Amino acid sequence: EQSYMESVVTFLQDVVPQAYSGTPPEEKEKIVWVRFENADLNDTSRNMEFHEIHSTGNEPPLLLMIGYSDGMQVWSIPISGEAQELFSVRHGPVRAARILPAPQISAQKCDNFAEKRPLLGVCKSIGSSGTSPPYCCVDLYSLRTGEMVKSIQFKTPIYDLHCNKRILVVVLQEKIAAFDSCTFTKKFFVTSCYPCPGPNMNPIALGSRWLAYAENKLIRCHQSRGGACGDNIQSYTATVISAAKTIKTGLTMVGKVVTQLTGTLPSGASEEEILAHSNLRRSPLVPGIVTIIDTDTVAEGQVLVSEDSDSDGIVAHFPAHEKPICCMAFNPSGMLLVTTDTLGHDFHVFQILTHPWSSSQSAVHHLYTLHRGETEAKVQDISFSHDCRWVVVSTLRGTSHVFPINPYGGQPCVRTHMSPRVVNRMSRFQKSAGLEEIEQELTSKQGGRCSPVPGLSSSPSGSPLHGKLNSQDTYNNFTNNNPGNPRLLPLPSLTVVLPLAQIKQPMTLGTITKRTGPYLFGAGCFSIKAPCKSKPAPQISPSKSVGGEFCVAAVFGSSRSWFANNSGLKREKDQSKQFVVESLYIISCYGSLVEHVLEPRPLSTAPKISDDTPLEMVTCPRASWTLVRTPQWNELQPPFNANHPLLLAADAVQYYQYLLAGLVPPGSPGPITRHESYDSLASDHSGQEDEEWLSQVEIVTHTGPHRRLWMGPQFQFKTIHPSGQTTVISSSSSVLQSHGPSDTPQPLLDFDTDDLDLNSLRIQPVRSEPVSMPGSPRPAADRRGVSTVIDATS
Repeated sequence: EQSYMESVVTFLQDVVPQAYSGTPPEEKEKIVWVRFENADLNDTSRNMEFHEIHSTGNEPPLLLMIGYSDGMQVWSIPISGEAQELFSVRHGPVRAARILPAPQISAQKCDNFAEKRPLLGVCKSIGSSGTSPPYCCVDLYSLRTGEMVKSIQFKTPIYDLHCNKRILVVVLQEKIAAFDSCTFTKKFFVTSCYPCPGPNMNPIALGSRWLAYAENKLIRCHQSRGGACGDNIQSYTATVISAAKTIKTGLTMVGKVVTQLTGTLPSGASEEEILAHSNLRRSPLVPGIVTIIDTDTVAEGQVLVSEDSDSDGIVAHFPAHEKPICCMAFNPSGMLLVTTDTLGHDFHVFQILTHPWSSSQSAVHHLYTLHRGETEAKVQDISFSHDCRWVVVSTLRGTSHVFPINPYGGQPCVRTHMSPRVVNRMSRFQKSAGLEEIEQELTSKQGGRCSPVPGLSSSPSGSPLHGKLNSQDTYNNFTNNNPGNPRLLPLPSLTVVLPLAQIKQPMTLGTITKRTGPYLFGAGCFSIKAPCKSKPAPQISPSKSVGGEFCVAAVFGSSRSWFANNSGLKREKDQSKQFVVESLYIISCYGSLVEHVLEPRPLSTAPKISDDTPLEMVTCPRASWTLVRTPQWNELQPPFNANHPLLLAADAVQYYQYLLAGLVPPGSPGPITRHESYDSLASDHSGQEDEEWLSQVEIVTHTGPHRRLWMGPQFQFKTIHPSGQTTVISSSSSVLQSHGPSDTPQPLLDFDTDDLDLNSLRIQPVRSEPVSMPGSPRPAADRRGVSTVIDATS
């Protein structure tokens, strides 16, 4: 931790303006928006460069886009830590921009713009035609040739762009238009979006195949099972704030009544308010409804969710919030959806379980309510970790909230989040011990909870903090992995999760010193002097200095701080694997990208650490990159050379797409089959070698259990004392061995079974005492001359 003097110095460096330091501050361009981009450059599934990611240590770079008041900029931060500028242009304000990934092709569907890729989609204030209204057209530029290859015109302003390998989605006010990624012809459009007050005027979430948007009404015939559960969390602060709002509303109403009686109310004010309220009541629009459609199976033309329309292409339709939707995001697998409303108190995590028949047969499990706080805040960015165990939500206040979750639900604990790998819903002990059946049987008989293992519940993680018993009883079949239909009742119970960390970017980087060394394009990597501080240094609130809005973006990635901290610039092997959680990278509107190391650990106030112990987190900044552009910065415009990182990545992904489709890649000597293409990537093999390789395959079809059946808590071993004699049974006992012809038959020990006290044997399932094994440190006085030895292989 910092000393007192270091804390004072940190405070002065953070708070005192740079004008007092004697050196004038460097002029920088104003940043309007920031975003981490997913493109061919960091596509781990389709870029063959990253297929051997664990063996070669080659990991995808971070791709960062910065929008300025004049133009935009694209950065790449590879695993080496040296930031590289990929694109920089000044052509007026840019509202949205995307680097389009290479489309998915097949024998029946070819890419019309293959020779022009990669493409950059831009929504500028001044379009290509120059006569259209501002922000009303999408221009597609080729980064290979520098020319504009396509321009899509609209009558209303564009708010955002989204894209994947199938479609390009243009977000308008209360409308969505989707275009095919190969031909850029209109595929479908939606006109029933709910008008959100902002900052995101029309929030949508685009996964690898599904598209989620805010519907303006709830259609019962298409409604899926499940949806949002009631948020039953209300703290003391929320109660006080609610009471204050109630008092304020009451005083306002009293004031209006008094002014109306005295005649001092301005003319027309009450009529306008009454008209607004009446229109609100009569309005058929319902906030907080989410519709998910399948972009592959949805019909062309208008997508209309109504009582008369069929459910083709509609995956799910459910209520997510009571207030209007503000922001949404899919996880990397596309099965989890996080939604936020305009209040920003709680964020909901849903698991989407589809049905091939219709959306009404699908199920939406409300797994988590992520409780941020009681004050209002608008969400601007949501990001998942690659293993979907962590989600970070950033608000316009400039704060990033880190929440732990499980892809299958349940309370996060030490067992689920202290391992570098994703664990199963139930541990091997819980699955093999059969404690769930015992608890259910005893509860049904006695009407209460009487588990043989204290503190064990039927939650996915086995945590006693997970909900109530009555709701968990219905969840037993779900957690026991019974072959039931997860779309049918009962649905899993809701878990409320609080943030483990709240990170806010400082206005200045006074505690950061610059490293010496080569940096590309003037972008410097910095190392933090004093990381791992228990208390953050005092700093000015950025939200107060930027008019209440503070744009930030966050993403999880492998650690790059070794570049700043290792003077020899040599990365140790498996250094990035020493952390359980990936590093969190946050970019702010000041142009500073900071890497934060997240270290979860058991709760320090817990009396005993076990698998069910709650978590706490320690965060510390490790490195920083200053990426903001200055007016003297040179532009970096296409056409680019063939060795440009974006062009190399586009060529690699396109080549891989041709191989998957069984087509001839451009530049290949001749036709090539899919089977031969995979072999040609590694080395040349003959058919004889393939047959020999197959004969050498060793297959393991069975592994031993985690523990033997008799080692569970339901079994108890007792020593029988018949007629004053003692019998010791072990794996080497003669009674367990077969007698050969040459063996001398030994008479078995005879004893009277009537002398056995069967009442002393407890049939009730209780926890058994540890079985004494050979070499155990049990005192000789406790053995009493009798030892029960059971071989582990028996």
